[in-house]
Amino acid sequence: MFEFLCAMILSGHSGQCTKGKHTSAVVDRIFSGIQPTGTPHLGNYLGAIQNWVRLQEESSSVLYSIMDMHSLTMPKEPSVLRQNILDTTAAILACGIDPKKCFLFRQSLVPEHAELAWILGCITNVPRLLRLPQWKMKCASQNNEGTVGLLTYPVLQAADILLYKSTRVPVGEDQVLHLELAQDIAQHFNKKYGEFFPMPKAILSTTKKIKSLRDPAMKMSKSDSQKLATVNVADSPEEIVLKFRKAVTDFTSEVTYDPESRPGVSNLVSIHAAVTGLSIKEVLQQAAGLDTARYKMVVAESVIQKFAPIRNEIKKLQEDKYHLIKVLEDGAEKAKELAAPIYQEIRRLVGFQ
Repeated sequence: MFEFLCAMILSGHSGQCTKGKHTSAVVDRIFSGIQPTGTPHLGNYLGAIQNWVRLQEESSSVLYSIMDMHSLTMPKEPSVLRQNILDTTAAILACGIDPKKCFLFRQSLVPEHAELAWILGCITNVPRLLRLPQWKMKCASQNNEGTVGLLTYPVLQAADILLYKSTRVPVGEDQVLHLELAQDIAQHFNKKYGEFFPMPKAILSTTKKIKSLRDPAMKMSKSDSQKLATVNVADSPEEIVLKFRKAVTDFTSEVTYDPESRPGVSNLVSIHAAVTGLSIKEVLQQAAGLDTARYKMVVAESVIQKFAPIRNEIKKLQEDKYHLIKVLEDGAEKAKELAAPIYQEIRRLVGFQ
């Protein structure tokens, strides 16, 4: 799952070049994005979106992108993709992302992303991409017939980040290797053309990874074939109760936190702590005397209360698709204003002009 907020005065694009050095002040800029898979699930919200809301309050330059170009690596019907883009945008806004405090835009509306990806792809070697575990995993899911896009999408991710000279990137643990690739590409570019890109650093989520309710050995996922495994932000209270009632635990009734030996119960405790803002210790104190069956309903109620206003706002926003489209288009115009001078300097450096 990425972010955007900036003003032209803060663009920090390269100034004059002197002996391979490109003088400019380094602006603290955050970038992150999310693929449009429709309404986010509980893990997306707690692991990423909640963090994005906090970051837009703390930083003066933040960009969040709906990564529709990346979504083509896992093909969907065009009508499904169009709807997913709108639903994801509605959910992000409902969760608290404010276009007045960040640049929220659709990736494909800023063509410099793809153009820079080509330039960066020309300085990235194929063996480096083949070593990335996500290529192996996703290629296997496609009968070992992975596409060029699937192989090179980490280069596009690097372009997404570097196009704005981003300095910090909120990422999940599964994306750290891709950020390291972006750092390597930036270093290679700087060595070849002179110091230009700042080195982007990871902002790792402090929220414990949310696991599947049906298989606590796996992370919660939108693509899980078990419908009861994943809680979506827009689920009804009845759906949330059912999913937690059916959550896998174990044969011990006491509520304890031990991720190694009791992953199912520990996952419930992590969810409860995350949605309430309490510590693990405080959650366990509240659960004292409850068996796991009763505790499941306590966690379900906490999730229902957390998502009730978000769910209502999503429904309201989905009724006005033109507003959603305008938000993304307005954000794209601002992102293009920020990207244009940086990309023009890149064009000059590589010899295009």
